Amino acid sequence: MAAQPTIAFFGSSILSAFWNGAATYYRGIVRELHGQGVRVTFYEPDAYARQQHRDLEPPDWVTSVVYPATEQGVTAALEQARGADFVVKTSGVGVFDEFLEHAVPDLAPGRAIFWDVDAPATLARVHDNPADPFRSAIPEYALIFTYGGGPQVIDGYHALGARSCVPIYNAVDPRTHHPIAPEKRFRGDLNLLVNRLPDREERIREFFFKPAAQLKTRRFTLGGNGWAAHDAPPNVHVAGHVYTADHNAFNCSPMAVLSVNRADMARTGYSPATRVFEAAGAGACIISDAWTGLDTFFDPDLEILAAASGDEVIARLEELTPERARQIGAAALRRALAEHTYARRVETVLQTLAVVPGTRSGAGVL
Repeated sequence: MAAQPTIAFFGSSILSAFWNGAATYYRGIVRELHGQGVRVTFYEPDAYARQQHRDLEPPDWVTSVVYPATEQGVTAALEQARGADFVVKTSGVGVFDEFLEHAVPDLAPGRAIFWDVDAPATLARVHDNPADPFRSAIPEYALIFTYGGGPQVIDGYHALGARSCVPIYNAVDPRTHHPIAPEKRFRGDLNLLVNRLPDREERIREFFFKPAAQLKTRRFTLGGNGWAAHDAPPNVHVAGHVYTADHNAFNCSPMAVLSVNRADMARTGYSPATRVFEAAGAGACIISDAWTGLDTFFDPDLEILAAASGDEVIARLEELTPERARQIGAAALRRALAEHTYARRVETVLQTLAVVPGTRSGAGVL
Protein backbone atom coordinates (compact mmCIF):
# COMPACT_ATOMS: atom_id res chain seq x y z
CA MET A 1 0.00 0.00 0.00
CA ALA A 2 1.44 3.38 -1.04
CA ALA A 3 2.28 5.87 1.68
CA GLN A 4 0.06 8.91 2.07
CA PRO A 5 1.46 11.89 0.17
CA THR A 6 2.61 14.79 2.34
CA ILE A 7 2.57 18.56 1.92
CA ALA A 8 4.25 21.11 4.18
CA PHE A 9 2.71 24.60 4.13
CA PHE A 10 4.46 27.75 5.31
CA GLY A 11 1.69 30.33 5.70
CA SER A 12 0.45 33.18 7.87
CA SER A 13 -1.91 31.15 10.07
CA ILE A 14 -4.46 28.39 9.82
CA LEU A 15 -5.41 28.67 13.50
CA SER A 16 -6.26 32.38 13.61
CA ALA A 17 -8.19 34.71 11.32
CA PHE A 18 -6.99 37.74 13.31
CA TRP A 19 -5.60 40.21 10.73
CA ASN A 20 -5.53 37.17 8.45
CA GLY A 21 -8.28 37.04 5.85
CA ALA A 22 -6.66 34.04 4.14
CA ALA A 23 -7.43 31.74 7.09
CA THR A 24 -10.76 30.59 5.64
CA TYR A 25 -9.05 29.78 2.34
CA TYR A 26 -6.25 27.80 3.96
CA ARG A 27 -8.70 25.86 6.10
CA GLY A 28 -10.93 24.98 3.17
CA ILE A 29 -8.05 23.80 0.98
CA VAL A 30 -6.21 21.87 3.67
CA ARG A 31 -9.31 20.18 5.05
CA GLU A 32 -10.23 18.89 1.59
CA LEU A 33 -6.68 17.73 0.93
CA HIS A 34 -6.89 15.73 4.13
CA GLY A 35 -10.18 14.27 2.94
CA GLN A 36 -8.40 13.09 -0.21
CA GLY A 37 -5.73 11.28 1.78
CA VAL A 38 -3.02 13.95 1.78
CA ARG A 39 -1.21 14.53 5.08
CA VAL A 40 -0.66 18.25 5.59
CA THR A 41 1.57 20.03 8.10
CA PHE A 42 0.95 23.77 8.38
CA TYR A 43 3.83 25.85 9.75
CA GLU A 44 2.93 29.32 11.02
CA PRO A 45 4.92 31.91 12.98
CA ASP A 46 3.93 33.11 16.43
CA ALA A 47 3.39 36.70 15.27
CA TYR A 48 0.90 39.60 15.17
CA ALA A 49 -0.93 38.36 18.30
CA ARG A 50 -2.65 35.71 16.19
CA GLN A 51 -2.06 32.92 18.68
CA GLN A 52 -3.72 35.07 21.36
CA HIS A 53 -6.79 35.43 19.11
CA ARG A 54 -7.21 31.88 17.85
CA ASP A 55 -10.60 30.95 16.51
CA LEU A 56 -9.60 27.37 15.72
CA GLU A 57 -7.83 24.93 17.99
CA PRO A 58 -5.58 22.43 16.16
CA PRO A 59 -8.00 20.11 14.33
CA ASP A 60 -7.50 16.48 13.37
CA TRP A 61 -7.27 17.26 9.64
CA VAL A 62 -3.92 19.05 9.83
CA THR A 63 -0.72 18.86 11.83
CA SER A 64 -0.23 22.38 13.15
CA VAL A 65 3.24 23.67 14.00
CA VAL A 66 3.60 27.15 15.51
CA TYR A 67 7.23 28.25 15.43
CA PRO A 68 8.93 31.23 17.11
CA ALA A 69 9.12 34.27 14.83
CA THR A 70 12.91 34.16 14.86
CA GLU A 71 15.56 33.08 12.37
CA GLN A 72 16.27 30.05 14.53
CA GLY A 73 12.56 29.23 14.69
CA VAL A 74 11.94 29.38 10.93
CA THR A 75 15.16 27.47 10.19
CA ALA A 76 14.11 24.66 12.53
CA ALA A 77 10.66 24.55 10.92
CA LEU A 78 12.22 24.25 7.46
CA GLU A 79 14.40 21.39 8.59
CA GLN A 80 11.35 19.62 9.99
CA ALA A 81 9.57 20.01 6.63
CA ARG A 82 12.46 18.62 4.60
CA GLY A 83 10.96 15.17 3.95
CA ALA A 84 7.58 16.32 2.59
CA ASP A 85 6.58 15.40 -0.97
CA PHE A 86 5.79 19.06 -1.62
CA VAL A 87 6.74 22.19 0.31
CA VAL A 88 4.52 25.25 -0.09
CA LYS A 89 5.52 28.85 0.58
CA THR A 90 2.48 31.11 0.61
CA SER A 91 2.65 34.83 0.07
CA GLY A 92 2.21 37.10 3.08
CA VAL A 93 3.52 34.88 5.86
CA GLY A 94 4.48 38.15 7.48
CA VAL A 95 7.74 36.93 9.02
CA PHE A 96 10.91 36.07 7.07
CA ASP A 97 9.05 36.09 3.74
CA GLU A 98 12.10 36.91 1.65
CA PHE A 99 14.14 34.26 3.43
CA LEU A 100 11.43 31.62 2.88
CA GLU A 101 10.98 32.55 -0.79
CA HIS A 102 14.52 31.32 -1.49
CA ALA A 103 14.84 28.68 1.22
CA VAL A 104 11.85 26.59 0.11
CA PRO A 105 13.11 25.90 -3.46
CA ASP A 106 16.53 25.08 -2.03
CA LEU A 107 14.93 22.71 0.48
CA ALA A 108 12.72 20.93 -2.05
CA PRO A 109 14.13 21.20 -5.59
CA GLY A 110 11.44 20.31 -8.13
CA ARG A 111 8.90 19.96 -5.31
CA ALA A 112 8.52 23.57 -4.20
CA ILE A 113 5.25 25.46 -4.71
CA PHE A 114 4.63 29.17 -4.32
CA TRP A 115 0.98 29.76 -3.40
CA ASP A 116 0.16 33.42 -3.97
CA VAL A 117 -2.87 34.69 -2.06
CA ASP A 118 -2.33 38.23 -3.36
CA ALA A 119 -0.98 37.85 -6.88
CA PRO A 120 -1.81 41.40 -8.12
CA ALA A 121 0.25 42.90 -5.30
CA THR A 122 3.11 40.42 -5.75
CA LEU A 123 3.37 41.01 -9.51
CA ALA A 124 3.13 44.78 -9.11
CA ARG A 125 5.91 44.69 -6.51
CA VAL A 126 8.21 42.67 -8.75
CA HIS A 127 7.50 44.78 -11.82
CA ASP A 128 8.10 48.02 -9.91
CA ASN A 129 11.41 46.74 -8.56
CA PRO A 130 13.45 44.66 -11.04
CA ALA A 131 15.92 43.98 -8.20
CA ASP A 132 13.22 42.38 -6.01
CA PRO A 133 14.80 39.12 -4.73
CA PHE A 134 11.63 37.13 -5.44
CA ARG A 135 12.01 37.70 -9.20
CA SER A 136 14.99 35.34 -9.39
CA ALA A 137 13.21 32.74 -7.23
CA ILE A 138 10.12 32.40 -9.43
CA PRO A 139 11.66 29.97 -11.97
CA GLU A 140 12.91 27.80 -9.11
CA TYR A 141 9.39 26.80 -8.09
CA ALA A 142 7.85 23.73 -9.70
CA LEU A 143 4.60 25.66 -10.01
CA ILE A 144 2.74 28.73 -8.85
CA PHE A 145 -0.76 28.48 -7.43
CA THR A 146 -2.78 31.69 -7.06
CA TYR A 147 -6.11 32.23 -5.39
CA GLY A 148 -7.20 34.66 -8.08
CA GLY A 149 -6.11 36.69 -11.03
CA GLY A 150 -7.14 34.91 -14.20
CA PRO A 151 -5.35 35.46 -17.53
CA GLN A 152 -3.51 38.63 -16.48
CA VAL A 153 -1.90 36.91 -13.49
CA ILE A 154 -1.10 33.71 -15.41
CA ASP A 155 0.56 35.67 -18.22
CA GLY A 156 2.37 37.86 -15.70
CA TYR A 157 3.91 34.91 -13.90
CA HIS A 158 4.86 33.16 -17.14
CA ALA A 159 6.58 36.36 -18.33
CA LEU A 160 8.69 36.22 -15.16
CA GLY A 161 9.81 32.66 -15.85
CA ALA A 162 7.25 30.60 -13.93
CA ARG A 163 7.15 26.99 -15.10
CA SER A 164 3.41 26.76 -14.50
CA CYS A 165 0.76 29.03 -12.97
CA VAL A 166 -2.67 27.71 -12.02
CA PRO A 167 -5.44 29.70 -10.26
CA ILE A 168 -7.06 27.95 -7.30
CA TYR A 169 -9.91 30.33 -6.54
CA ASN A 170 -11.56 31.01 -3.24
CA ALA A 171 -14.56 28.84 -2.46
CA VAL A 172 -16.99 27.83 0.28
CA ASP A 173 -16.83 25.04 2.81
CA PRO A 174 -20.51 24.26 3.54
CA ARG A 175 -19.51 22.65 6.83
CA THR A 176 -18.41 26.02 8.19
CA HIS A 177 -20.32 28.64 6.16
CA HIS A 178 -24.04 27.99 5.79
CA PRO A 179 -27.42 29.61 6.43
CA ILE A 180 -28.55 30.15 10.02
CA ALA A 181 -31.29 32.20 11.67
CA PRO A 182 -30.71 35.98 11.66
CA GLU A 183 -29.37 37.57 14.84
CA LYS A 184 -30.46 40.99 16.12
CA ARG A 185 -26.92 42.28 16.73
CA PHE A 186 -26.10 42.07 13.01
CA ARG A 187 -29.48 43.05 11.56
CA GLY A 188 -29.70 46.00 9.19
CA ASP A 189 -29.55 46.95 5.55
CA LEU A 190 -25.91 46.42 4.60
CA ASN A 191 -23.01 44.67 6.36
CA LEU A 192 -19.33 44.76 5.40
CA LEU A 193 -16.58 42.61 6.88
CA VAL A 194 -13.10 43.91 6.06
CA ASN A 195 -9.90 44.80 7.91
CA ARG A 196 -8.72 48.41 7.64
CA LEU A 197 -5.62 48.64 5.45
CA PRO A 198 -4.21 51.65 3.57
CA ASP A 199 -4.56 50.05 0.13
CA ARG A 200 -8.32 49.58 0.45
CA GLU A 201 -9.51 52.47 2.63
CA GLU A 202 -10.34 54.83 -0.25
CA ARG A 203 -12.61 52.21 -1.84
CA ILE A 204 -14.29 51.49 1.50
CA ARG A 205 -15.08 55.19 1.79
CA GLU A 206 -16.61 55.16 -1.68
CA PHE A 207 -18.56 51.92 -1.56
CA PHE A 208 -19.58 51.81 2.11
CA PHE A 209 -19.26 55.10 3.99
CA LYS A 210 -20.66 57.20 1.15
CA PRO A 211 -23.90 55.17 0.94
CA ALA A 212 -24.16 55.17 4.74
CA ALA A 213 -23.79 58.95 4.89
CA GLN A 214 -26.51 59.48 2.27
CA LEU A 215 -28.96 56.81 3.42
CA LYS A 216 -29.30 58.19 6.93
CA THR A 217 -32.34 56.09 7.86
CA ARG A 218 -30.67 52.82 6.93
CA ARG A 219 -28.55 50.72 9.30
CA PHE A 220 -25.04 49.64 8.33
CA THR A 221 -22.63 47.34 10.18
CA LEU A 222 -18.87 47.33 9.67
CA GLY A 223 -16.86 44.39 10.98
CA GLY A 224 -13.10 43.95 10.97
CA ASN A 225 -9.96 45.21 12.65
CA GLY A 226 -8.77 48.80 12.66
CA TRP A 227 -12.00 50.77 12.30
CA ALA A 228 -12.57 51.81 15.92
CA ALA A 229 -10.83 55.16 15.43
CA HIS A 230 -12.60 55.92 12.14
CA ASP A 231 -15.15 58.74 12.17
CA ALA A 232 -18.08 56.68 10.90
CA PRO A 233 -21.56 58.09 10.22
CA PRO A 234 -23.94 57.63 13.19
CA ASN A 235 -25.96 54.95 11.38
CA VAL A 236 -22.88 52.71 11.09
CA HIS A 237 -22.34 50.16 13.83
CA VAL A 238 -18.60 49.42 14.10
CA ALA A 239 -18.49 45.83 15.32
CA GLY A 240 -14.70 45.30 15.53
CA HIS A 241 -13.10 41.94 14.89
CA VAL A 242 -15.72 39.34 14.00
CA TYR A 243 -14.58 35.84 14.87
CA THR A 244 -15.24 33.17 12.25
CA ALA A 245 -17.81 31.52 14.53
CA ASP A 246 -19.93 34.66 14.01
CA HIS A 247 -19.49 34.96 10.24
CA ASN A 248 -22.70 33.10 9.42
CA ALA A 249 -24.73 35.37 11.69
CA PHE A 250 -22.99 38.43 10.23
CA ASN A 251 -23.91 37.32 6.70
CA CYS A 252 -27.40 35.95 7.36
CA SER A 253 -28.80 38.84 9.39
CA PRO A 254 -28.82 41.96 7.13
CA MET A 255 -30.77 42.51 3.93
CA ALA A 256 -27.49 42.56 1.96
CA VAL A 257 -23.75 42.04 2.38
CA LEU A 258 -21.15 44.19 0.65
CA SER A 259 -17.90 42.91 -0.87
CA VAL A 260 -15.20 45.39 -1.94
CA ASN A 261 -11.99 44.27 -3.63
CA ARG A 262 -8.79 46.22 -3.27
CA ALA A 263 -8.08 48.47 -6.25
CA ASP A 264 -5.34 46.27 -7.71
CA MET A 265 -7.49 43.14 -7.46
CA ALA A 266 -10.41 44.95 -9.09
CA ARG A 267 -8.17 46.12 -11.93
CA THR A 268 -6.70 42.64 -12.43
CA GLY A 269 -10.09 40.94 -12.32
CA TYR A 270 -10.93 37.29 -11.73
CA SER A 271 -10.21 37.82 -8.03
CA PRO A 272 -13.26 36.90 -5.92
CA ALA A 273 -12.60 37.63 -2.27
CA THR A 274 -12.93 34.97 0.39
CA ARG A 275 -15.82 36.96 1.86
CA VAL A 276 -17.85 36.56 -1.34
CA PHE A 277 -17.98 32.80 -0.95
CA GLU A 278 -18.49 32.95 2.81
CA ALA A 279 -21.55 35.16 2.20
CA ALA A 280 -22.82 33.05 -0.70
CA GLY A 281 -22.51 29.94 1.45
CA ALA A 282 -24.71 31.62 4.04
CA GLY A 283 -27.32 32.47 1.39
CA ALA A 284 -26.70 36.21 1.65
CA CYS A 285 -27.63 38.75 -0.99
CA ILE A 286 -24.25 40.11 -2.06
CA ILE A 287 -23.54 43.54 -3.51
CA SER A 288 -20.05 43.45 -5.02
CA ASP A 289 -17.88 46.11 -6.54
CA ALA A 290 -17.77 45.50 -10.29
CA TRP A 291 -14.69 43.76 -11.71
CA THR A 292 -13.79 41.79 -14.83
CA GLY A 293 -14.61 38.12 -14.48
CA LEU A 294 -17.30 38.51 -11.82
CA ASP A 295 -19.80 36.82 -14.15
CA THR A 296 -17.48 33.79 -14.30
CA PHE A 297 -18.42 32.99 -10.72
CA PHE A 298 -21.95 34.38 -10.24
CA ASP A 299 -24.63 35.63 -12.62
CA PRO A 300 -25.09 39.41 -12.10
CA ASP A 301 -28.63 40.47 -11.14
CA LEU A 302 -29.65 36.85 -10.54
CA GLU A 303 -27.04 35.52 -8.11
CA ILE A 304 -25.17 38.71 -7.17
CA LEU A 305 -25.56 42.47 -7.56
CA ALA A 306 -22.68 44.50 -9.02
CA ALA A 307 -21.95 48.17 -8.36
CA ALA A 308 -19.27 50.32 -10.02
CA SER A 309 -19.47 53.16 -7.48
CA GLY A 310 -20.95 54.26 -4.19
CA ASP A 311 -23.85 55.81 -6.06
CA GLU A 312 -24.61 52.44 -7.62
CA VAL A 313 -24.52 50.81 -4.18
CA ILE A 314 -27.10 53.38 -3.10
CA ALA A 315 -29.26 52.59 -6.13
CA ARG A 316 -29.00 48.85 -5.48
CA LEU A 317 -30.09 49.28 -1.87
CA GLU A 318 -32.97 51.59 -2.73
CA GLU A 319 -34.41 49.18 -5.29
CA LEU A 320 -33.80 46.07 -3.21
CA THR A 321 -36.69 44.47 -1.32
CA PRO A 322 -36.32 41.80 1.36
CA GLU A 323 -38.05 39.29 -0.93
CA ARG A 324 -35.70 39.94 -3.84
CA ALA A 325 -32.71 39.85 -1.50
CA ARG A 326 -33.77 36.39 -0.34
CA GLN A 327 -34.15 35.22 -3.95
CA ILE A 328 -30.69 36.45 -4.91
CA GLY A 329 -29.11 34.93 -1.81
CA ALA A 330 -30.76 31.57 -2.43
CA ALA A 331 -29.54 31.59 -6.04
CA ALA A 332 -25.99 32.45 -4.91
CA LEU A 333 -26.08 29.57 -2.42
CA ARG A 334 -27.18 27.09 -5.11
CA ARG A 335 -24.39 28.24 -7.46
CA ALA A 336 -21.77 28.12 -4.73
CA LEU A 337 -22.67 24.60 -3.67
CA ALA A 338 -22.78 23.38 -7.28
CA GLU A 339 -19.55 24.93 -8.57
CA HIS A 340 -17.58 26.76 -5.90
CA THR A 341 -16.75 24.41 -3.05
CA TYR A 342 -13.28 23.66 -1.78
CA ALA A 343 -13.84 20.05 -2.79
CA ARG A 344 -14.00 21.25 -6.40
CA ARG A 345 -10.93 23.44 -5.98
CA VAL A 346 -8.88 20.60 -4.51
CA GLU A 347 -9.71 18.45 -7.53
CA THR A 348 -7.74 21.01 -9.56
CA VAL A 349 -4.91 21.05 -7.02
CA LEU A 350 -4.48 17.28 -7.12
CA GLN A 351 -4.76 17.07 -10.90
CA THR A 352 -2.02 19.70 -11.18
CA LEU A 353 0.29 18.08 -8.65
CA ALA A 354 -0.14 14.69 -10.28
CA VAL A 355 1.68 15.82 -13.41
CA VAL A 356 4.58 17.70 -11.79
CA PRO A 357 7.65 15.97 -13.30
CA GLY A 358 10.25 14.33 -11.14
CA THR A 359 8.13 13.99 -8.00
CA ARG A 360 6.56 11.08 -6.16
CA SER A 361 3.17 12.48 -7.24
CA GLY A 362 4.13 11.95 -10.88
CA ALA A 363 4.80 8.33 -9.99
CA GLY A 364 1.21 7.88 -8.88
CA VAL A 365 1.29 8.85 -5.22
CA LEU A 366 -1.35 11.57 -5.76
